Amino acid sequence: MPKVETFDREEILGKVIQLFHRKGYNATSMQDLVDATGLNRSSIYNSFGSKMELYQESLKVYKQMAEKAIQKYLINSDTPIETIRSIFSLNPKYTNNGCMLSNCTTEMANKDQKIKSFLIHNREGMEELFESLVAKGQNEGSINTNRTAKEYALYLFTSLQGFRITGIIIDEQKDLESIVNTILSVLE
Repeated sequence: MPKVETFDREEILGKVIQLFHRKGYNATSMQDLVDATGLNRSSIYNSFGSKMELYQESLKVYKQMAEKAIQKYLINSDTPIETIRSIFSLNPKYTNNGCMLSNCTTEMANKDQKIKSFLIHNREGMEELFESLVAKGQNEGSINTNRTAKEYALYLFTSLQGFRITGIIIDEQKDLESIVNTILSVLE
């Protein structure tokens, strides 16, 4: 008979996300996971599988949290530019660790095909979102038509990735805002 989990899975995943976000995959040991969760190794393996499977699950949960934040911006923003600016403001500077997905891209995209596929799917979703926002802005006249919505979407996604990584080493909020203003000025 399989054992029943006697812990709050969401709470454990939250702790695991914080750990992987802070240390990355490679620098996180099984002992780190045991220490962070309070679970023993066998409970971690029985409930989540391997360290890689736990990492993949934590990436999925992190992505879902980011998507929920983006949905709030989509609902509350008045213009496409405002929504795009808000997405850039999701740079999780409050942790000094950057974006877990961007960090994963730099650490793991060339090392694991499942991770790379996950990241490609994330990129495609973000590009589709940016493309729809740009197209809406172009139709309204608030975004120029010097490039296609698809070209701007690629530019915005690439800029967002760079911004999230750069945000780890820039402490001044005004400097981060200046970077976003420069990125978005291309759309004017």
